[in-house]
Amino acid sequence: MGYLFVFAAVNAIIILHEAGHLLAAKGAGIPVARFSVGFGPRLWGFKAGGTEYRLSGVPFGGYVLPDVEDAQTFEAYALKKRLAFSFGGPLANLLGAMACVSVAGMVVSGISLETALYLPLKQTWLAVVQICAAIPMLFSRPAQMSGIVGIVAVGGAQIGTNPLRLLELSFLLNVNLAVLNLLPIPPLDGAKILMSLLERIYAPLKRLQVPLALTGWLLLLGLMVYVTIFDVIRITNGACA
Repeated sequence: MGYLFVFAAVNAIIILHEAGHLLAAKGAGIPVARFSVGFGPRLWGFKAGGTEYRLSGVPFGGYVLPDVEDAQTFEAYALKKRLAFSFGGPLANLLGAMACVSVAGMVVSGISLETALYLPLKQTWLAVVQICAAIPMLFSRPAQMSGIVGIVAVGGAQIGTNPLRLLELSFLLNVNLAVLNLLPIPPLDGAKILMSLLERIYAPLKRLQVPLALTGWLLLLGLMVYVTIFDVIRITNGACA
């Protein structure tokens, strides 16, 4: 049962990230054609405010599709609007992390200003600092990284049906997703933010956007395959031990 809880938590955290982009786009006046929970064919949905909200066939993750014809149309929006859109996802995850700490604190210690505000801010900030300090290890010790398979396997075994442990794991995953998405690596949010700022300084850099994005996607997919293989090896070795 713990594995299902962890899988659901990871899925919810990714959807929260995309919902942050959706709300940021709406707030910035960038039209959104579609907000999908999951990928693949449409199972169910409705339309409101010019946006199609849908539940798709592959029930993991989701995406936001701005209502623009091409990249040039999107780039026509003011820089502050595009930056708000990019920051929306990571900000949503940081707020989600704070909510996890707040709920856990209220369960353990009751409702107070400390558990509702001070403790969530403190714990989230400390986690951000720790993760930022550990980022160089992603490049020096890539075999230590873990993907969805590893997170679900290890997390499910550790939390069982303990809701406080699930909140703790959700807190860490939210902060990790927020921080890692702000790395200046295409196609992550951090790369979009950096390119938007650099293009403002030197417009011809726009020509690099597509090749960098394609390269980034290939590297990201390769990394996902790499960490998944290591996850499976670790799980298999653990099961055989």
